[in-house]
Amino acid sequence: MLSRRAGGLSLGINFNTNNACNWRCVYCQVNNLTLGAAPEIDFALLEQELRYFLNDLLHGDFFDRFEVEADRRVIKDIAIAGDGEPTTLKQFAEAIGLIGAIATEMGVFPNSDFVLITNGSLMHQAKVQQGLEVLNRYGGQVWYKFDSATEAGRRRFNNASLSCQASLDNLLISARLCTTKVQTCLFDLDQQGLMEQEKTAYLELLHKIKADGVIKQIMLYTVARQSKQPEADRIAPLPGAVLYALADEIRALGFEVSVSI
Repeated sequence: MLSRRAGGLSLGINFNTNNACNWRCVYCQVNNLTLGAAPEIDFALLEQELRYFLNDLLHGDFFDRFEVEADRRVIKDIAIAGDGEPTTLKQFAEAIGLIGAIATEMGVFPNSDFVLITNGSLMHQAKVQQGLEVLNRYGGQVWYKFDSATEAGRRRFNNASLSCQASLDNLLISARLCTTKVQTCLFDLDQQGLMEQEKTAYLELLHKIKADGVIKQIMLYTVARQSKQPEADRIAPLPGAVLYALADEIRALGFEVSVSI
């Protein structure tokens, strides 16, 4: 798909084909989202489909068939993302290794990025850390979800039981194993805009992160497509001016910031 945050063609790989996740973000676009983990993976099928699709992109007429603009006819990244939390996969490290090996063999890496999009809830687990070590060997990066720095906000926005402190601890684990960026979805819930207590807590969190020195980049974005969750009618995108103003405050703390509207 053409990704706003990647800035071009992002090849997404979905480990959670059962629509299962350990969180339920209110802005999630997955139909019939269920609580759970990724199913067992068919490695032979993964290799077959990945080789087929990469060959179509590199040597076939994919870009012509879908009338992709000339300046976007490049694979920006291969992103581990989909219909749930990918690190719930039992064979997580093995899957990362297979994808990295195939993409390298076919000449996609290191020219394209290798991205893991995650809520970070399982970074304390050995199997996930092993996967990040493999991801790092292929020059990959982690996009780590951190939508709220308050306990109330995490429950309200993400239906997450993991505390802010535990999520911060996991974030630092991730950053020490692999290049990690913080990605934050900002949106209007119940016409309250960007609430002052959420903004203050978020900036205080970033101040703590900056002191540790391992996180350099923050990615801000807002909702662009309709949520499939019960809260859908209560959610709206935030104005670009709000995101850009917050980005300026974050830059003043010493971070690089990108904004996707």
